[in-house]
Amino acid sequence: MSVLTPEIRRRIEAYIPRYPNKQAVTLPALHIVQDELRCVPMPAIREIAEMLDLSPAEVYDTMTFYGFFRDENNKLGKTRLWVCRGLACQLRGGDDVLQRVCERLNVRPGQTSADGHITVEFAECIGVCERAPAVLIDDAGRGPVEPEQVDDLIDELRRR
Repeated sequence: MSVLTPEIRRRIEAYIPRYPNKQAVTLPALHIVQDELRCVPMPAIREIAEMLDLSPAEVYDTMTFYGFFRDENNKLGKTRLWVCRGLACQLRGGDDVLQRVCERLNVRPGQTSADGHITVEFAECIGVCERAPAVLIDDAGRGPVEPEQVDDLIDELRRR
């Protein structure tokens, strides 16, 4: 049974003409799968490898090189919340934001809330220093986010 839906396969295949070889599609394929499945399970690695004429080990090596991807034993929640720990954010209270998020969700960085909704992570910089302290919600930067705003932010993310 295929883990990759026809839609996921179509989206991956759409990248192939954009690159000089199929191997270059490995990262976009991993992102597509993780965005849809909230992880990259081993059967998906095998299917990606088959689509791109690679060995599963090559796809797995690429996946594990980056800390961004999750396997089926460590799925992402519906929403991924990155809290910036870059210098600008630290100076403006980013560590307090991270602490408050973790306390409110009863998690440590890298973990997902018990309801499976929010995965909390930290990043050394998310590139929105002018809005420090900042967070990245999936792919969208937001800030400034003060520690006293964390409860409202989490409530908002749970309503998504």
